[in-house]
Amino acid sequence: MPEGDTVWRAARGLHTALAGAELTRTDFRVPRFATTDLSGRAVEEVVSRGKHLLIRIAPGPGEAEGWSIHSHLKMEGLWHVYGRGERWRRPAFKARAVLETADKQAVGFELGILRVFPRSGEEEAVGYLGPDLLGPDWDAAEALRRLASVPERPLGLALLDQQNLAGIGNVYRCELCFLAGVHPLTPIQDVPDLERIVDLSKRLLEANKARSRRITTGLAGRDPLWVYNREKRGCLRCGTKVVHELVGDTELELRDLYYCPHCQPALG
Repeated sequence: MPEGDTVWRAARGLHTALAGAELTRTDFRVPRFATTDLSGRAVEEVVSRGKHLLIRIAPGPGEAEGWSIHSHLKMEGLWHVYGRGERWRRPAFKARAVLETADKQAVGFELGILRVFPRSGEEEAVGYLGPDLLGPDWDAAEALRRLASVPERPLGLALLDQQNLAGIGNVYRCELCFLAGVHPLTPIQDVPDLERIVDLSKRLLEANKARSRRITTGLAGRDPLWVYNREKRGCLRCGTKVVHELVGDTELELRDLYYCPHCQPALG
C-alpha cells in the first residue's frame, strides 16, 4: 500500500531519473490536462509531501513561474522509469502521465490524482497537510499539538488524518497502535504516552523509506508485521486471534483495522 515511505522512494527514483533534464514530450491522459504541454522545460526536482508527489518544472520562455505536476497514488497508482524505447511493464491504457527526456521515460499508471498547475498552486493542493514525517518540515511538537487538539478522537482515526501528520497509512496506524500497546479506538486524551507514538512514527518511516518491503518487527523474513492482515494467523507476539474491523469517521471512509485484544486491551 502506498504510504509515506512508498511515495518517498517513488520521488527519489523520479528525481534521479529526471532532475536537470529537459522534457522532450509530455502526455497527460486525463481530460482536464490532455492539451497541456510542458515540453522544452527542465525538471527541477521531484519531492514527496506525505502521500503526495510533486514534480517541479522550470518556467518556460516568458513564464513568470514554474509548474508542478501533482499526483497521488491512492491504492493502485505507481510511477515507473524506463529507458527510451524500453517496453512498459504495465498496459498502456492504464497510463495517466508520460514524461519523456532525451533518454528516459517516466510513466504514471493508475494515478488516483493527477493535476498540473503553476507552482503557486502547491499551497492549495498540499498546504493543508500536517508535518511530513519524511520531509524537511518535520516538526514533532506541531504534530503532537494537532493530534491532541481533538482529545476525544480515537487514536486509530487521528493517526490516519493527514492534517495531523503526513505519511501514515493503514499499515502503519495498525502497527503503531500495537507497538504502543494501545487499543486503536482509545481516545487521544486517554493515550498514556502520545509523544512516544509520534516519535515512533518518525522512526518507523525513516527505517523503512529505503526498503522495498515494509518491516515493523525487525524481522526481514516471513513475518515483517505484528498484526496487520494477520486475522487468520494471530498476533505475532502472543498468538491471540487478531481482530479485524472496518473503522472510519464516516461510512465512506471505512478502512481495515487490525489489533490484538490481548496486547492492546480496550479501556474499562
